[in-house]
Amino acid sequence: MGHGGDVIRELTTDHREVEEIFAQVEALPTGRARRKDLADQATIELVRHCVAEEMYLYPAVRHYVREGDAIADREIQDHAEAERTMKDLEGLGADDPRFDELVGRLMREIREHVTDEEQSLFPLLREATGPEDLEELGEKVRSAMKTAPTRPHPAAPDRPPVNKLLAPGAGLVDRIRDAVTGRGKTG
Repeated sequence: MGHGGDVIRELTTDHREVEEIFAQVEALPTGRARRKDLADQATIELVRHCVAEEMYLYPAVRHYVREGDAIADREIQDHAEAERTMKDLEGLGADDPRFDELVGRLMREIREHVTDEEQSLFPLLREATGPEDLEELGEKVRSAMKTAPTRPHPAAPDRPPVNKLLAPGAGLVDRIRDAVTGRGKTG
């Protein structure tokens, strides 16, 4: 992640990368350990993406877009549901009977969320702001992703300013845990 460009281009590229991971999961037979590795990789990317959206995208939607509060609240609710699913998946191996059901649920949740953002929210935001605002938001989102958590924290605050204060600390702890365990390393 961290591709450059305006916030819409940045987040859309992230969406495609996660979809590629989902396609790899779907291509593997049930029970394969690689499915767990890919689910962990998707979780890392999704959590970082969601935190950055909650820190910068949704406040911008609230500010610029007509009825932005309702739109942002709905998107944050989508994130909360997906984060609970990711948390449930976190401790499961690919051979666990619940793993496939939860991975399938996560993919459905994320695909619906992506469709909503790309077909509804992004066009509204592009219409309501200028290119400079979108570029600035892109920079902020890229910066947030560098320090964001990599593990789901369903109980963490999802609105500024508290999320902006807590996310970097949780992100540091998560990255240390990932380094120690090897989580998120593709191989």
